[in-house]
Amino acid sequence: MTDNVDKIAEGIHRIPLPLPLDDLTSINAYAIESHAGVVLIDPGWATAATEQALIAALHELGYALRDVTTMIATHAHWDHYTQALKIRQEHGGSVYLGRQEHHSLDAFDTLTGAYPRQVDLLRKAGAPELAAVIDALKLEEYEKDVPFGKPDVWLDNDHTIDLGDRVLSIHATPGHTRGHVVIADWETGVLFTGDHILPRITPSVGFERQPEELPLASFLRSLDLMLGLPDATMLPAHGAVSPSVHARAQALLDHHAERLQTIQQIAGGNRSPYEVACELPWTRRRRRLDELTPVHQMVAVLEVAAHMAVAERAKV
Repeated sequence: MTDNVDKIAEGIHRIPLPLPLDDLTSINAYAIESHAGVVLIDPGWATAATEQALIAALHELGYALRDVTTMIATHAHWDHYTQALKIRQEHGGSVYLGRQEHHSLDAFDTLTGAYPRQVDLLRKAGAPELAAVIDALKLEEYEKDVPFGKPDVWLDNDHTIDLGDRVLSIHATPGHTRGHVVIADWETGVLFTGDHILPRITPSVGFERQPEELPLASFLRSLDLMLGLPDATMLPAHGAVSPSVHARAQALLDHHAERLQTIQQIAGGNRSPYEVACELPWTRRRRRLDELTPVHQMVAVLEVAAHMAVAERAKV
C-alpha cells in the first residue's frame, strides 16, 4: 500500500482522491484492471488536484488516463461524476450512470439556485428563515464551470458489464439519489457501495437537484435489498473498506428505526419537522441544530421531514 494506491484484491485498487470541500475532504475512487481496459468507479470531482492524484495512482499501476475505457459513477453528485466527464472529454472512454439520475441532470436546464427544491421543502417543513438563507446561497468557485453532460450508457437494475475476465453487476439503490447504483463483483466478493452505505456516515436522502417524493422510503427499501444479496466486502466512496455490507446495512436500518421512534415521540402529532430537528442531537458530536452550517441544518431538517413523511404514509 502507498499513499496513492491501496490494493483491495487482485486487480482492484482503492485510490483516495482529494475533494474541494471543508467537511468532506476525500473520496475513494476504485480502479479495476480488466481485459477490457481500466475501469474507474467514482473517479472524483473535476479539479486539478484530483486529476494529479489520479494520474499518479494510475502511473503507479502502470497505466495512464488514456488506458481508462470505462467510468462508472454510482450517482451524479459532482464528487463522483464530473471527473469522469472530464476524462471522457480529454482522453475518451465511456461513462456509465444510473438511469434515474436523468431527473436531476435535466433539472439543471429548468431550475435555478444552488438548492431549488430544498428551499421549497424547508418552507413546508416550518423553516422559512433557513429556507431564505439557503435560497440566497451562491455557488462556490469549485462548483462553477464543472464538466456537465449525459452518460454514454444509462444503467438499469440488474444490468451487467462484461469485462472479459470479470463481470460487474449493477443494482439500483435509490434513496441518497434517485438513480444511485451499487456495483458488485460477486466472483471477487466485493461491492462498491458509493454513498448508499458508508462505514461511519449516515447518508443523506434526497440531497439532489430533483429529489423524489419519499426518498427515505426508497433508501430503506434499498438497504433491505442489500440484505437479500450475498454479503460482500464493502468498498464505500467515503471512509474505510469494511468486511461486511450486511452488517452495516442492518446497522443503518436499526439507526433509522430508532430515529423514527424518537422523532415521533418529539413531534407528538402537531410539531413541524423544523421544531423536531431543533430538539435532536446532530452528528457524532451531538450538536444542536443551530451549531451546524446552514447546509447541514438543511440536511438535518429535511431528514426529519423525510422520517415524518414515511410515518404519515404508513398510516394510510
